Amino acid sequence: MGDLADDTAVSGADGRYRAVLSGDWEIWGPNGGYLAAVALRAAGAHSAQALPASYLGHFLDVAAFAPVDIEVETVRRSRRAESLRVSMTQEGRRVLDALVWAVAEGLDGLEHAIPTAPEVPAPATLASAAERRAAAATAPRVRFPFFDNLDERPLTWVEDWEHRPAADPVHRSWYRFLPTARFDDPWVDAGRLLIAVDTFQWPAASRGHAADSLRHIAPSLDLACRFHRPDAARRAPWLLVEARSPVAAGGLVGGTAEVWDEAGTLLASGGQQMLCRPGPAPSG
Repeated sequence: MGDLADDTAVSGADGRYRAVLSGDWEIWGPNGGYLAAVALRAAGAHSAQALPASYLGHFLDVAAFAPVDIEVETVRRSRRAESLRVSMTQEGRRVLDALVWAVAEGLDGLEHAIPTAPEVPAPATLASAAERRAAAATAPRVRFPFFDNLDERPLTWVEDWEHRPAADPVHRSWYRFLPTARFDDPWVDAGRLLIAVDTFQWPAASRGHAADSLRHIAPSLDLACRFHRPDAARRAPWLLVEARSPVAAGGLVGGTAEVWDEAGTLLASGGQQMLCRPGPAPSG
């Protein structure tokens, strides 16, 4: 089991940072949301502003679980906001490029909240995924180390995943990070939201296909995430993730995701484009 604060920590100064990627966050290599969280930590270390506002990144190569070098440059800075460019390399290979907006704390402005949270049971009333797996009559699914970092409370459950029929391309579940559920540092805590937005759009897409017809995996090309309420997020141990894949065509798979707290506050939203490549998807 990994710890998000420890495993995204960066060292360095003056726009040059270094981190070590942990194998505890493996899904087809380092999880994309985890890589983005490391890049975000470097942006936070460099920024003069207090809060992350948005992240937009491209995944350029598969990284190894080893040290990475991160360069951060301020593109524009004002009293209220700062734009930062982040580049992550590993042994000379560029693995990620990103743009991050950061903003000052305590800004005033418009206040409204139109989105309506899904009506779902509270996480405390639901059996955990671990409990469901232990009670399952079918053979246990192969799982990536990444999922040991999460306490999942699924809203629906497929008993026999390897023989599942096609269904709506939607994934909806509660998640709590382990061993630490939330973080006071807004740059660390926003990493939870990045990981949530990134990770579960592929499960949504794959759910739209019967198990015996799925012959591709679809790693992410990019990731976009907007952080709406960092104050509320830092008080929220449980995150409700609703991910959807409205379209897949021409080798591309589109996805969107929203993250809510138990009070129905929209904490983050975003999306990504995924690129199909041949090969049966390992079970998650």
